[in-house]
Order: sequence, then C-alpha cells, then structure tokens
Amino acid sequence: MVFYDLMTDGGPVMWLILVCSLIAVFVFLVKTFQFHREEINVRELVKGLVNVLKRNGYVEAISLCDTTPGPVARVLGAAILAWERGDEDIRQAVDDACLEELPKLERHIGALGTVGFIAPLLGLLGTVLGMMQTFQTIHDTSSVYLSAAQLSGSINMALITTAAGLAVAIPSYVAYNYLVSRVNSITLDMEKAASEIISFFERRRKQQEQDLDEDDIIE
Repeated sequence: MVFYDLMTDGGPVMWLILVCSLIAVFVFLVKTFQFHREEINVRELVKGLVNVLKRNGYVEAISLCDTTPGPVARVLGAAILAWERGDEDIRQAVDDACLEELPKLERHIGALGTVGFIAPLLGLLGTVLGMMQTFQTIHDTSSVYLSAAQLSGSINMALITTAAGLAVAIPSYVAYNYLVSRVNSITLDMEKAASEIISFFERRRKQQEQDLDEDDIIE
C-alpha cells in the first residue's frame, strides 16, 4: 500500500522512473551473471596451453579453449588456430578476435548508464510538474488564503519524484561504473594472455628456424 500510494502521489512520472529502475536491475543482474559465468583463472589457462603446445598438442589446446568459458579462452583459441594455419601475423588474428569479443562484453551496459543519467531528469520533470500544479491551484482558487491541504498534494508530488529519481540514479551509476571496471579487467586479461601466447609462438618460430639452419649446415 505504501508503494502504491507513492506511485499514485508522485503522478505519471513515477511510472517512468519505475520502468527505468526495472531496466537497471535487469541489466545489472544479466551482466553480473555473465561475468561470473565467464570468470576463469587466466594464468592457469595460459600455463596449461603452453604445456600442451610444447608437446605439439594443437588439437588438445583448441579443445581446451573451446571447453573453457570466457572471451580470454576464445581469443587464445583464435591465436592457436592462426598458428596452426601457418599465418604469419598471429597478432592480426588476436586483434580480430578481441574486436569480436568486446561488443559482447559491453552489450547493454550503456543502457545502465543512460538510466543513471535520465532518472534525475525525470525526477526534475516531476518536480516541475508538481510546482506547475501548485501554481495552477493558486490561480484557480478565488480565495486569497489557501490551506496547507490544498497545496500539499502538488508539493508532495514534486518531492516524491525528485527523491525517486535520485534513488534510482545513484545505484544505477554505481552499478554502471562497476560493470565498466569489470569489462576493463577482462580486456586487460585478454591482452596479457594474448601477449603471452604470441610470445610463445614467436619463440617457437625462432626455434624452428634455428633447427632448419642447423639441418642445412649438417647437410
């Protein structure tokens, strides 16, 4: 009943603020679940892949990447596939994979930032409408003196919408910054893991070239 009374007293703007709050909660829960599901130990994954690749177990390495969740594993899988195909520029394959993964990480986060931005504006809109209603009440009343009860409804509407807009905007903005920090952390993990796997392949390529030179000398 208290919730319904607040929604009724706040006017139509309160329903818009409610929709914004539901969108914010939905986006935050979806992205938090996504990041939690794809969270892995990147160092252990890279270490395991390097050990497998040292034995030339490319199929096993690709299978490990396929069964490991998260964008880091997919980027590493793209690097291993590029090496197995004999591509000269493995970095390009890694960059292409990162460009494919980043939009997935950032998807819907912008909506949370938008809610954090427009919720106070909606609250301000409700405040303006409430004050307009107050002055309209004064204008329509022929009596010089107005009771507090005649003005309380409009003023209450103005205060409720302002408080509701701020109550939605503040946690939305905090949640937005938290998700952005998670995206930045995952992006950094992708860059570190890609750099380590590329360094391994460069060392492997130099070793193969040295082996070929030694074979030519022996012949």
